[in-house]
Amino acid sequence: MNKRLNSEKSGSFPRFGRRRSKRELETGSFKLKGLKPKVCGKNQNPVELFWKSDLNHDEILEKVVQFIENPSGQYKSKAPEIPNFVESFFKMAESRIATYEQSEASAKLGFNEKHTSFFEAISCLSKIVNTLDEFQFDSATTSCFNRAESVHHRAMLLSEYQFLALLDISKRNCNVTIDSKTPKTPKQSFFNSNQETDRCVKPEYDSRTEIVFPYFPPQSVANMNRVALAMISAGYEEECFIVYSGLRLKALDFEFSNQGYENVNMEDFQSMDWESMEGEIDNWIHIVKYCTTNLFSVERKLCNSVFPEHSLIAQKLFCDLATSLTIRLLNFPNAFVLIKQYSAEKLFKFLDIYETLRDLTSSLGTELPALDLISETSETQRRVGEAAVTIFCQLENSIKSDNGRIPVASGAVHPLTRYTMNYLKYACEYKDTLQLVFQQHYETEGSTRRKVQKQESKNAIEDNGRSPKTSHFSVKLMMVMDLLDAKIEMKSKFYRDPALRYIFLMNNGRYILQKIKGSTDIDEIIGPSWSGKRTSDLRQYHKNYQRETWRKVLQCLNHEGLQINGKVSKAILKGRFKNFNTLFDEIRKTQSIWMVSDEQLKSELRVSISAVVIPAYRSFLGRFKSHFDSDKKAEKYIKHQPEDIEGLIDTLFEGNMTSMGRRRHNN
Repeated sequence: MNKRLNSEKSGSFPRFGRRRSKRELETGSFKLKGLKPKVCGKNQNPVELFWKSDLNHDEILEKVVQFIENPSGQYKSKAPEIPNFVESFFKMAESRIATYEQSEASAKLGFNEKHTSFFEAISCLSKIVNTLDEFQFDSATTSCFNRAESVHHRAMLLSEYQFLALLDISKRNCNVTIDSKTPKTPKQSFFNSNQETDRCVKPEYDSRTEIVFPYFPPQSVANMNRVALAMISAGYEEECFIVYSGLRLKALDFEFSNQGYENVNMEDFQSMDWESMEGEIDNWIHIVKYCTTNLFSVERKLCNSVFPEHSLIAQKLFCDLATSLTIRLLNFPNAFVLIKQYSAEKLFKFLDIYETLRDLTSSLGTELPALDLISETSETQRRVGEAAVTIFCQLENSIKSDNGRIPVASGAVHPLTRYTMNYLKYACEYKDTLQLVFQQHYETEGSTRRKVQKQESKNAIEDNGRSPKTSHFSVKLMMVMDLLDAKIEMKSKFYRDPALRYIFLMNNGRYILQKIKGSTDIDEIIGPSWSGKRTSDLRQYHKNYQRETWRKVLQCLNHEGLQINGKVSKAILKGRFKNFNTLFDEIRKTQSIWMVSDEQLKSELRVSISAVVIPAYRSFLGRFKSHFDSDKKAEKYIKHQPEDIEGLIDTLFEGNMTSMGRRRHNN
């Protein structure tokens, strides 16, 4: 008989153990479907199915080992004679297999020394097949080879069945079952089934707490390892990997459902309102964080524990499982970015997704099998980042397109200022992420876009005295700030009253500076030069306001021009007091309804007004009050005392009519 040729099955995993014989390749890999173990008679012990040997187990095993080590004595090319104890060994192995086949699924291989001897027998069967396969076959050798293959195949079938029973969580004594009736909203976490609960809520996970293996006590994991090692050593690694991958993927898919996660496609997004979409985003972030903090680490540890002798296999199996889950997770952001109809305030959910993808990428590890998956995840992350850049740039468009010509009542802070500064304050909480997405954006835009960016950076430096070492996001933020500044300056020109125009500029300028000071992130980006220049602008607005409002009032209190021929003219004096009263009352009436919302700015304005008006009024009154003939005439023209003036100044900038009336009544 021609010598049997060895061959390998193709597969994605490296080969371990012996090579399959041609006979095995022709028969194909066994499958669990249709498994029908031998059945004993009603009152028959499985061992009685087979011939009984006078040798005990250990003696037979020892002789078989000796035969394997030197099957043909000195003549290596001669077909070996097959001793009788080899057949005894086959029957002993079949007896043990029959015993396990009749046992319950809970009677797993690997629990005790008896099971250990069974694994030793499997190893010997594999070695017999490998050994005989090296010789020219005669009829006796062929018969022994076929017999060994048959018993070995049956042992592997049993091992695969037991490996499946160990891994299949749906057949274990657990609190949950995997079937079509399992609710999609979990009552408890898949990997924390030791605690029973009836609350239909998502559990909270603490990444600092090490998660116990999913449903598998240490003894079960040790048994999986023994069965897997036996299958791999015998050349049945492919069957082992198929069972392991299939059942773990089934368990992980169930855990996704158990966490309340469902796939969302493009059509689903298009029919959702934003509130519903936010809920889906939060749910997606939850499941990804659960994967990165718990699920992946648990699965990696399980793979390493079941296949500790074969680290490459464990690595490949984990990467395949992680790939399956990650591709499912990536479908969500990939569909999300395709909608392309998002307003500026949606930026922050995009940044949340971006950061979540970044954490997902880092959790996949740096192993070679994971590189393609990491690349795909990074590409999805890049697309989300591009969308975030586009959305942020819409802020510039919203500022440019605000062309309303109706001034804000009472000179208050413009809604555009409030919106922009609050938006930037919130955005800068993602400063590091935004700097990264803008950097990636400009790196992929090509040389033309980089030239534009270089010019933008140069303009920002020249205009604001910034250091050349600035990020792309910093440049963009400075452009937004300067654009807002110019827009507010333009809108101030819609006020007919110059004094109110300066109140409007002070209100908005102070609001911007307060927001910058209240945010360390914005303050670091803006820098002291820009803030210092805007502070100087505020001081100038203040001076301009005082000049526009109180210059004419102070002219009424000027001591010059009252004398005619060396004497104080009563007519001119009366006119001065009358004009002062008219101007002051008009200012008080008008500017009491003007709004200064910043208390510090309001106080500074009132103090500065009092500092110039009250001393001038007190001096004027003290010097010229005596020129009236009687107190009645004096009261007719002198309506206010200096202390009254201070109280009335304190009614300015309250923003409503009632405050003016209330203060007048109190005074």
